[in-house]
This record gives sequence, C-alpha cells and structure tokens, in this order.
Amino acid sequence: MGLFEGKKGLVFGIANDHSIAWAITQQLHAEGAEMGFTHLPDKDPERPRMERRLRKLVDDFDKFILPCDVQNEENLDAVFAKAKEEFGEIDFVLHSIAYAPMDDLKGPVHNVSRDGFKLSMEISCYSLISLASRARKILKPGGNILSLTYLGGEKVIPGYNIMGVCKSALESTIEYLANELGPEGFRVNALSAGPLKTLSSSAVGEFDQMTKLYESFSPLRRNITPEEVGKTGMFLMSDQASGISGENLHVDAGYHIMGAPPHDVQSAN
Repeated sequence: MGLFEGKKGLVFGIANDHSIAWAITQQLHAEGAEMGFTHLPDKDPERPRMERRLRKLVDDFDKFILPCDVQNEENLDAVFAKAKEEFGEIDFVLHSIAYAPMDDLKGPVHNVSRDGFKLSMEISCYSLISLASRARKILKPGGNILSLTYLGGEKVIPGYNIMGVCKSALESTIEYLANELGPEGFRVNALSAGPLKTLSSSAVGEFDQMTKLYESFSPLRRNITPEEVGKTGMFLMSDQASGISGENLHVDAGYHIMGAPPHDVQSAN
C-alpha cells in the first residue's frame, strides 16, 4: 500500500516534463495519490497548447485538468470548487508557480520596473497566499501545502536577480502561513532544490556555470537529480513528515552549507 493511497490533492505549475512539480507528481502518483491539475489558460482555444502539453503527461491518471491564471480570482475559485466537487476534501496542495518579466529578470534588481516588481511578486509569492486561503477550507486535518524555492531567496545568486527577492518573500510567507494554519492541523513547507534544467532555470543567467559550481563545491561533489527532488517533495507531503512545518528543506547535495570552496578545490586552483 502506497504512502498516498486514498489521498487527494491539487498540483499547480507543471510546465513540462522537466518541471520539478512533475518530478514530485510522478512520486505522488507512484504512491497512490489522486490529483487534479491546472495549466496556464491558452490564448487560442482552437490551439490549446498548454492544456495539450499537460494532458500528454497526466492524462492516464489525472482526476481533472483546468486552466488557471493565479491572477484571476474566478479561475482560482473554479479550481477549488471543482476539487470540492470531485474530492470533497483534499490532503495536499503543491504550489510550483513563479514568474518575472524577462526584461526585469535579466537586469539588476536596482533597475526593476515598478510594474515588473508588482507582477513578479504577485505571481511568485502572493499566489501561495491565494491558494492557502482557499485550500484551508477543504483541507483535511493533517493536510499540507508545499511550495518550491531556491537558495537565491536566502543568499545572493548572481543572475537570479528579482526572482531571489520574490523567493525570499515566499519563504517568509511560508513561515507565517505555517504559524497561522498550524492550529487547524495544516502544515506548510518549502523545498529548495539545487539547479535543475527546467523552463524557469533556462531564463536565469549562467545556469551551466552554476551546475559546475555545485559539482565542485557541494559536500557530495555532485549536483542532484529530478528523482531525488521528487522523492523529497513526496516525503514532505506525506504523513511521514507529520511533524515538519514551516521548514525550508534543501535538496542540493549540501551546497547551501558551504561558506568557502572545499580545500581540494582551492588546492586545484
């Protein structure tokens, strides 16, 4: 019997088969979870590219698929109404949503436009608050919310720029939500993965250089795999992690603990 046998939840943010949310979803499915999914609304209903891309991945096991723009209150209400209709109550929500306009993401933080800042923060951070406020109405006791972050929310990662500011706000939001929802029996956590080749990471500068740094500097002297991230995400959302809330769990081969290059790297240089 799988860890998620009989459990139901919602997944927001699978862009393609390289998404971290997809790596976690595969593990949830393998453990027996039933899930509803969302995708960005397609601009052209005659050519539903976003919907098709998601269906190609989850069509064998999804309970439902709906379009959802997290800036649209009606879209959000429709998703949670559908979840209540299909599931009654849910056990988990996976939030894997982040965005910044390319011009603002590529440039330095001091150059970010006012509109770009507001948009980036609304989609990357406020969206979690929107989901949490709705989820708590249908979450079972012991239910949980998991969001995805990155080390750039804690430390300066050149090239991560405004997204680092957004992730910092997201991580603080997770702690506040964990405190507020805890008395109701709900957990809220974050997973901070090392660099993986995703649609989001492709927009961040010097990604290849970053993976080489992880391979050289991390205590395990390697980068991580999507499967490792997927298993950790599944663990955090399972009853095995029932005592964990407000946590930001790093899956990065230990890179985040390093304050200077290891001796063997220094001597090699």
